[in-house]
Amino acid sequence: MEYKDIHAWNNIIFERLSLLLNNKPDFITEEMITELTENFGLSQTESFSLLLCAALGFDTEIENDKKLWSAYAPFMIHHLDESLFTSDPYYSAIRLNNGKRLGNWELREDTLAPYTAFVCDDPLVLPDGRIIPQIGFFDREFRFLSVLQNEREWMTMMPNELVTQREPIKCASGRVATYGLGLGYFAFMCARKETVESVTIVERDESVISLFKELILPMFVNKEKIKIVNADAFDFAENIAPKENFDYIFADIWHDPSDGVDMYKRFKTLEHLCPNTKFDYWIEKTLKLYM
Repeated sequence: MEYKDIHAWNNIIFERLSLLLNNKPDFITEEMITELTENFGLSQTESFSLLLCAALGFDTEIENDKKLWSAYAPFMIHHLDESLFTSDPYYSAIRLNNGKRLGNWELREDTLAPYTAFVCDDPLVLPDGRIIPQIGFFDREFRFLSVLQNEREWMTMMPNELVTQREPIKCASGRVATYGLGLGYFAFMCARKETVESVTIVERDESVISLFKELILPMFVNKEKIKIVNADAFDFAENIAPKENFDYIFADIWHDPSDGVDMYKRFKTLEHLCPNTKFDYWIEKTLKLYM
């Protein structure tokens, strides 16, 4: 493949997947998978791949479509074990009996149907220039917490959130700050670490803070380590963080690259204000692909 072909293929894959994931991520059903596995002897992953290929509008009878799908699908599709995520300490500790609304925010539990497609990690970048989205599915129902603003999901406890925060959680130590509250996953996991002294959460929306304090924080382990500051992240980064001597700062205030790239760039210009602090950013690998 020439570079222009790879570049075009990257764009096609991302554009079509974006449409599917935003409009009909549960297009593939358990009945469809069962028909293919029982009648044609395909594995669940092979069946999912075949159905996803069709859902994205590719026809493997057409040579170029066949080449494209063969170049991406084996690296893109992952049959995940939900127990690897439901056994996470946050899942074990945080339970909601009922959701709740406050202002334009809502905290609730949602359900993912079997074989629903979802992003499960940062894209894989191969040496030849292929940028491959990471798409996962479960073969059974998966329950997860969500926080929504104006009916739009802001953060969910889906696999992508866990996977893309593993490295920042591993790196966090000492006096930690995080920009963005969400469902408090990063703060929860950091507070469990003996090497973390404190976790300061910077969140500008009072309704999110109130929901968190009422429904989630009481179930935290080591909640005495948690401090919540109601402030704008950039104002805090410019005027307060330099005085606090944080050892580690993690920024997670964007929904996806569409709103995250500019904020990421702005945060990077402020790192010099805290020369002894280590910085990390949620989905940084993905954000850099859009720069």
